[in-house]
Amino acid sequence: MRLGIIGLPQSGKTTVFNALTRGHQPLTTSGGRFDVHTGVVDVPDRRVDCLSELFKPKKTIYAKVTYADIAGLEGSQSAISGQLLNMLTQMDGLLHVVRCFDDVNVPHPLGSVNPLRDIATMDAELLLNDMISVERKQERLAEERKKGGGRDRAVIEREAVLFERFKDALSREIPLREIDLTAEEEKTLAGFGFLTRKPLLVLLNLHEGQDMPPVEYPHTHSNQATLQGKLEMEIAQLPAEDVEVFMSEYGIAELGLARIIRLSYDLLGLISFFTVGSDEVRAWTIHYGSSAYEAAGEIHTDLQKGFIRAEVIPYDELIALGGLNEAKTKGRLRLEGKEYVVHDGEIVHIRFNV
Repeated sequence: MRLGIIGLPQSGKTTVFNALTRGHQPLTTSGGRFDVHTGVVDVPDRRVDCLSELFKPKKTIYAKVTYADIAGLEGSQSAISGQLLNMLTQMDGLLHVVRCFDDVNVPHPLGSVNPLRDIATMDAELLLNDMISVERKQERLAEERKKGGGRDRAVIEREAVLFERFKDALSREIPLREIDLTAEEEKTLAGFGFLTRKPLLVLLNLHEGQDMPPVEYPHTHSNQATLQGKLEMEIAQLPAEDVEVFMSEYGIAELGLARIIRLSYDLLGLISFFTVGSDEVRAWTIHYGSSAYEAAGEIHTDLQKGFIRAEVIPYDELIALGGLNEAKTKGRLRLEGKEYVVHDGEIVHIRFNV
């Protein structure tokens, strides 16, 4: 899972990146230059911790999120091109850092702090880019209609209707992620990297002790959160033992960065299932609604090829029973077939034969 961190200059993108990844990237402006830093982080999950305590494995592996701090978007509302567009289209989702803090030493490039304006500015740039892509596709479809003899005409007409819907939505400043699509339409878009189709987390970047500003992002199929970016970065860069002392002294149950990482994971419609044993306890990532057959393929292609059955038990039930042996003794492991939809937090063991 890859999330691109975007935002206007001086919004605190790199500060947030350092907070989320415990990184030490310098907090200097790119001056409009394309630049990317990446970091991989574990998705905090207390269930993995408990399973590791129960099974005492040689290895414990958490789900992962990759963050990319992407510089180069200036809010100029011009077409995005080249390496920057290529990088953005590769992302599974976007995290838009919005400045809400005042700092006389870091002047806002637009002269004042105005979160709603900055959100609208970035949205307009992404919308414009998608409109250009849609219009180019419509031109190609028009050429196909004229020439004929290529693809099935019914397919061309269906695509023409779909892209006209897209153009209408974008002209009304509606992100494409808000348009419901059929499975066939989703397949049609497989080769397109529309930026407003990507899940979006709007992250309001606050200074220490700042109350949440009255900002509401007006679109569905997105999410919004707050983070005291500078404070969280400073905490994240402390040695682990100092972080524990700091949290204890200030009565902090959970760092904001852990919440943001989980929100990032949820934003993409992902869930975790677990495999357990003395060798390894591991969280695996699949999309919500995935089948046991698809979950087997996530673990290893051989398990998918030779799939026989999946042994399944919910996390809470396994913990309450005290382990797999107890679950087996009491007949609580369910046998499920290929089409079974795996739920978040289930422990799954694949029976297979290759």
